Amino acid sequence: MDITLIKTFLEVANSGSFVAACDRLFVTQSAVSLRIQRLEDSLGHPLFHRSKAGAILTPAGEQFERYALSLLKLWEEARQQIAIPEGYSRAISIGAQYSLWPRLGFRWLDVMQTAMPELSVHAELGMADRITRFLVEGMVQAALLYTPQLRPGLIVEPALEDELILVASYPDATVDKQQDYVAVDWGPEFTHALAINLPHLTDSGRSMALGALAMEYVVNRHATAYLPARSVRRHVNAGKLHIVADAPRFHYPSWVVYRDDLDADIAELARSTLAEVVQAVDKEQEDLITQIETMEDYHTEQTPEISNE
Repeated sequence: MDITLIKTFLEVANSGSFVAACDRLFVTQSAVSLRIQRLEDSLGHPLFHRSKAGAILTPAGEQFERYALSLLKLWEEARQQIAIPEGYSRAISIGAQYSLWPRLGFRWLDVMQTAMPELSVHAELGMADRITRFLVEGMVQAALLYTPQLRPGLIVEPALEDELILVASYPDATVDKQQDYVAVDWGPEFTHALAINLPHLTDSGRSMALGALAMEYVVNRHATAYLPARSVRRHVNAGKLHIVADAPRFHYPSWVVYRDDLDADIAELARSTLAEVVQAVDKEQEDLITQIETMEDYHTEQTPEISNE
């Protein structure tokens, strides 16, 4: 069995479209169609109902999907086991969204390997859809995500509670004057909360999809943005970013997702080491939030009361 055919089948099944599958697989639509046709010829049954609206699994396709996932999982297990470097006896592959690697993922890998030196680790990067697909297919066994998806065979647990705070690349910025605001896509919940609390920021002429991208942009320009307190700490300490003291803060949780068939001892190690890392990172964030609250108290004391007399 050609594993490429299996991956192509699962991509079409997940996306519901031959066009979307070719974009994700970086091949032409004709290549996707040819692979599916080869798979259907081998099985002797059509796997998709094709239409202008997309591709829907046939009853045979629904049956085969379970086997395809199992085949791909076995392939990934074999590939990873054979690929374990000399001197290591265990392995784990971890995925994460970009912004979660510097703040959480790298530390997690370090602590795991310190606790289990024989463990080989592999890192994957991607948006939530891509990492979730890797989890389902067995390419990664654990992942850090802002927007996890509930799927059979996956376990979702809380990881870390971020605080999104408004920062500026210049001092004395105020929340009511934000012509330099850069919108960051922190998801629909944040967008909704921002519209309620700071509606004048919803019409920003600059927007970015990644928080890490916005961080680099804001630091080097006359601009402001909502960014995780944890990630701005070093720039605040260096004087490159300044906290907008009168701006509201917003909670932004992240999650850890495990495959339910992860080896019990590695799963226990992953959970215990992540808890250790989260505890340390929480302490760093608490220190910065205390700094913000001190600034807010000072700002309140310095603001004279308005009299109607």
